[in-house]
Order: sequence, then structure tokens, then C-alpha cells
Amino acid sequence: MGSVALGCRRVALIGAITTTMLAGHAWAANPKPKPKPGSKPAASFTLQWVGDMALSTERGLPPGGFLGAVHAMRGYLGSADLTVGNLEGTLSVGGVSKCGAGAGGGTCFAFQAPPAYAEQLHTAGFDLVNQANNHSMDYGESGRIQTLAALRRAGVKQTGLPGEITTMRVKTAKIAFVGFAPYAFDADLLDIPAAQALIRRARRRARVVVVLIHAGAEGADRDHTPYGEEHFLGEDRGDPRAFAHAAIDAGASLVLGSGPHVIRGVERYRGRPIAYSLGNFIGYHTLSGGGLLSESGIFRVTLSDKGGLLAARWISVRLSDGLPHPEGDNAAAHLVAGLSREDFPTRHFDIAADGLFRL
Repeated sequence: MGSVALGCRRVALIGAITTTMLAGHAWAANPKPKPKPGSKPAASFTLQWVGDMALSTERGLPPGGFLGAVHAMRGYLGSADLTVGNLEGTLSVGGVSKCGAGAGGGTCFAFQAPPAYAEQLHTAGFDLVNQANNHSMDYGESGRIQTLAALRRAGVKQTGLPGEITTMRVKTAKIAFVGFAPYAFDADLLDIPAAQALIRRARRRARVVVVLIHAGAEGADRDHTPYGEEHFLGEDRGDPRAFAHAAIDAGASLVLGSGPHVIRGVERYRGRPIAYSLGNFIGYHTLSGGGLLSESGIFRVTLSDKGGLLAARWISVRLSDGLPHPEGDNAAAHLVAGLSREDFPTRHFDIAADGLFRL
């Protein structure tokens, strides 16, 4: 969601952090488990997830458009078999903003970027975007229809509509994506039994099921993952822990989250990763920044074609003027490692200073 101008608090990043610029070869430093003698190595693919992306024609577009916004990250975005992100707002023109006359002011924010940005999403390396969030209907049904049409023309898949299961094939793997948010116009995150039924249907279609959630309260003080329901601006934003656990119980291979606009920890539940929030990835003139609100990342996993986790890494990112850049000191990786230990003391991955997960 578009954040109100929220106060930012400083974070003391304790301990020495290894300075490592993440080059393409660095991913190989986290080897896949060695197969037993005589066994056949598991077929695998890489998938990566980024956080919230919001751009606005009314508020001012970044130089060079979407490609200009992600220019510093192009080498990372195209380096996985699948790149997925949460698209906040619409790719449309015209229509009526949900905020009425003007798309800003107060606590109402509506985001609309040019439909041509769909092609730039594809060129940048994005294969699928989540449309289950509180901004997908910012410009009504017309805005959503235009967005879906623009993505389809550009060859970028999407998921998140009520009852929607989106499947893709990569190498030997068939993957099903299902997106959820706490709104009736999306697959509903508040109805956990119905969500589990949808995930089970997805599991019957594909060996690998990736669940995307837009959940939880937001702001610079919301970096910890609480127990129970979360609320923001009078809205029920769901119970992220309960939902994520239920998703994996229903057959999800992993759960990838967005919404709080700050990094949250990564939980290890039944051996599966739950990344509750990656913070903001693009927030040029749309999402508040500074301090924790500017820390971000790319969560990259290697999965077998049956959905088993073979490797994982947090690639540290920091936003400058709302635009993502590689973070050479790996502060974001250090931050997510600490949050994971604190919030999931008996169910977390050990994360090294350079972002590599020890499985």
C-alpha cells in the first residue's frame, strides 16, 4: 500500500558485515546438496522475488521509465529462471481514482503508470507479477482490465484474482502461482479454508506451488512479524503467520510476502521458507523512504522440480530516492538474519553475512 509519510527509526546494525558486491558467480557459492552415490541429481530451477513496486504518472515517473527505475539491478533481475514481484497500482490511462479528485493527500493513495511499462517489465526480466494487493483496483474495473491486457500483450503473467491459478513451465518443472490479499476483489487472504482449497487445486495441477501474499500492517515500526490479526487504517490485514502456515499445510512449496513496506524475517516451517516481506523495491515519489523503509532485497531460491528447497540467498538492496541499488555492505541481509532469529527462534534459517542461507 502507498505509505503515509511515516517516521523512520535508525537501526543499529551490530557486528562486522562482510563487504561483498554480489556478482553473478556468487550464487554458485551456495552449492546444491550432493546426491547420494549412484543417484540422479534433482532437476532444479531458480526463482526470485522482490517486494512492492509502485509508480505514478501523477506523482512523477522516474527518468527512463520502468527500465530506468531498475537500471542498477538489471544484472540481477535477469539472472534467475523466474523473476516475480508485487505490482502495486495499475498500468492504465484515464478512469476514476479511488481517492476521488486527485490521487494524493490524507491517507488515500492511488497509483497509475503507463500501460507501456508492461513491456518494460518484461524487458527488465520479470516473468510474473502479483495483482493481489490493495492497489490493483486504484482506478476501478477499467484500470484492472487495462492492466491485465497490457501484461498479456507484453508476455508477463499475473496472478491474484479470485479463484485464479497461474501455471508456468520452466525446464522440467511445472509451477503454479496463487496470490492472496485481504480484499474481496482478490483471492481472499481472510478466508483461510477457501484459500487452502484453492492451493490444493493448484497442487493438483503442479508439483511446485508458490503462494504470494500481500498481508500485514505497514510502516517503519512493523518490521517484526506478530502473532494474530494485523490492522492498518481500519482494515483487517490478515494473520500472516496463520495464513502462511495454512498455505504450506495445504501443499505450498514456499510463501513469498509483501505489504508491510519493511523487511520482515524469513521463517522455516516444515522445511519450507516463508519470506514475510521484502520491503519496497520501487517507490519513486510513491512510497515513503529512509531508514528501514529503504532497506530491501531480492530473495532467490533454487528449487527442485518437486518443490524441494536446494539453495537460498538474500541479495541486499537499498533504495535511493525510491529506486533500487545493490547494497555492497549487505546491511539488509544482516537485518533479515536478525529479524529471523528474533521472530522465529526455533524455526529460522541461519543466514550468513553475504546473504547465503545455510540449509
